[in-house]
Amino acid sequence: MLSQWERKWGKYAIKNLIIYLIGGYVIGYMLEAMYAISGGTFNLISYMTLEPHYIIHNFQIWRIFTWVLIPPPIGTGMFSIFFAAIMIFFYYQLGRILEQTIGTFWFNVYIFGGMLFTIIGAFLYYIVNFFALGNLVSIGGSISTHYINLSIFLAFALCYPDMQVMLYFLIPIKMKWMAILYGVFIFIELISVGWGGRVAIISSLLNFVIFFFATQRMKGITVKNMKRKADYRRATEGFRYESRPNSGPRPTARSEEKMYRHKCAICGRTDITNPELTFRFCSKCNGNYEYCNDHLFTHTHVQ
Repeated sequence: MLSQWERKWGKYAIKNLIIYLIGGYVIGYMLEAMYAISGGTFNLISYMTLEPHYIIHNFQIWRIFTWVLIPPPIGTGMFSIFFAAIMIFFYYQLGRILEQTIGTFWFNVYIFGGMLFTIIGAFLYYIVNFFALGNLVSIGGSISTHYINLSIFLAFALCYPDMQVMLYFLIPIKMKWMAILYGVFIFIELISVGWGGRVAIISSLLNFVIFFFATQRMKGITVKNMKRKADYRRATEGFRYESRPNSGPRPTARSEEKMYRHKCAICGRTDITNPELTFRFCSKCNGNYEYCNDHLFTHTHVQ
């Protein structure tokens, strides 16, 4: 279904979505700084949290959207700006590479899916407590973009587990070990926090579980495969087209109106002749071989 949506709505996906997320973080940090400078009198953040009670009973609909401006916590003190700058730079790099890896449409689905699950989780938690148990609960203080960032990190670690990064520009460490460490922290936090915090954690990370384990979208994506695909696209750009019999003189590649970008190595169908098909490169074949969804898992690997 998502593949069909990608072909139909993919052109409307927001490119460089991570820049907009980081821009929201900057606005949120500025509002928090104004709150601290004013001594607590300028408390706009309290009107931006995701509180289902105020949304349902006071019709503060804007809270459904403004909570994404509440940035991840960075602590207080003179080093908070330094840590915020590191966090912003780090997640900008992760988000940019992840979007290039899985595609703009799928990156949009991944990020907005995490936000949607967070909103649904918050409302379910409130409805169960208020209408079923009669308890008036607040969950807005537990929800921020911290776990959205964490889902980006986990997705990147799944794509590039052996990539080495410099933690705080000093400590070399592989992404897979950082992901395991974060997983331990998440497990400890799930045990130590209340149900409001658990709902915030589980719902925010549900996109990671569904998107990568249910759909297996990330299967076969490695740094080597991505480089091979990029080299193949650059080498063949502008030279592939769909020829037509009895159509007159043979046109050049760049003058052909309907150049195809994908072609199955088995059946020869392209994204022009069969736009309903999904084409993928095979990570197990030795070379640049692309297959349609009918032959991706049934072909004999080229060695």
